[in-house]
Amino acid sequence: MASRIIGLLVEATGRTGILHQVTGVIAAHQGDITSVDILSNWPAEDRTYYEVVLPTDPDELVADLRKLSIVTRVELVQTMGQIYGKRIVIMGGGAQVGQVAIGAVSEADRHNIRGEYISVDTIPLVGEQKLAAAVRAVPRLPRVKLLVMAGSLMGGDIAAAVREVRAHGLLVISLNMAGSVPKEADLVVSDPVQAGVMAVMAVADTARFNIARLKGKSF
Repeated sequence: MASRIIGLLVEATGRTGILHQVTGVIAAHQGDITSVDILSNWPAEDRTYYEVVLPTDPDELVADLRKLSIVTRVELVQTMGQIYGKRIVIMGGGAQVGQVAIGAVSEADRHNIRGEYISVDTIPLVGEQKLAAAVRAVPRLPRVKLLVMAGSLMGGDIAAAVREVRAHGLLVISLNMAGSVPKEADLVVSDPVQAGVMAVMAVADTARFNIARLKGKSF
């Protein structure tokens, strides 16, 4: 049986050891856990979402999980990738973020109609340290493929953060702005709406656009 990625929603009761017991059953089925999200925890009922690469029958795994005395419910669900797909994050000044989002959402709609799954997240932030911390946190978010830096002035520690996340393989598009952030980005775009459009095109499988051919260029 070929391996496939599955989503598991597990509800359980107890104070400690829930993850240990559940993951032990998953490991016994040679499951490779790629994502864990604790949705709620003690004192309420524990609800945890897992994404697992599984080489065996998922029904057998579900049956064994239900045998655990702490487990009250197990449900096979679609993965976040199947539902929400690739993510693009836009951060910076509110006005610029909003304009980039217009382009990104419009372009994502065009590709999603054709079978893609691309979602767009935004966060308006002010301040060097807040923005730098937010940039460094992006690789910890699941499914993020590209970051858009949208503002009028960004540099210093923000630029250092952009350089760090690019080293981890994250694509970064920057608006053409004052400061050193544009020098660290894969691509610099002057028009914010167009930046949003190009961000989606860069990650979409249904687009013929290779950002690697444009690295270091400005538009």
